[in-house]
Amino acid sequence: MSPPSTGKPPAVLAPGGFPNLQENGSTMIVGIISDTHGLLRPEACRRLAGVHHIIHAGDIGRPEVIAELRKLAPTTAIRGNIDRDAWARDYAKTACVRLAGRSIHVLHNLKELNLDPSAVGIDVVVSGHSHRPGFATAGGVLYLNPGSAGPRRFTLPVTVATLELGSGTLRPHIHDLGLAGRAGEAIPPAQAARTIASPALPSQRSAPPNRAR
Repeated sequence: MSPPSTGKPPAVLAPGGFPNLQENGSTMIVGIISDTHGLLRPEACRRLAGVHHIIHAGDIGRPEVIAELRKLAPTTAIRGNIDRDAWARDYAKTACVRLAGRSIHVLHNLKELNLDPSAVGIDVVVSGHSHRPGFATAGGVLYLNPGSAGPRRFTLPVTVATLELGSGTLRPHIHDLGLAGRAGEAIPPAQAARTIASPALPSQRSAPPNRAR
């Protein structure tokens, strides 16, 4: 199982400009990061500062990455295909966390999804692995890939995501960290939605492209 989350959400959420959970109980901001490969950039930390919870979707690279993220907010993390050292045994391959009344299933490679999320009441599926940020909705389930926040690969952007949760609210945002654009710039929703194929359910033969070399 993943190590239990530690720490508390910050009382004041000034750095990221996010709403204060204590003042606005209907809103929660979840920071989502993946494929750090041992590199936790200061730009990523600045973008995630002030969120209420962080999800790391695997390929962590070093345990210190999660230790630093937990200084920002309680963190749920899973291991990816590169996380093979002894420390990684403390992290499961999948996790399910319930935040603001929403059920979020986390795995590294979307191709390895072995359940029908809508059939078991999952609202969001978070994955990584492809290094390609994007989101899509299928069968009433939001599929979100934050992209890679670690070493840059080819011309792919370096990104993290945030997910706004609330009563009747499920709003994803992809944030470019500035290596392929202006620092902190959000990728327009229409563009982000085009970067991930609608995922296939386990009962279907085909699977969405989600490859990493």
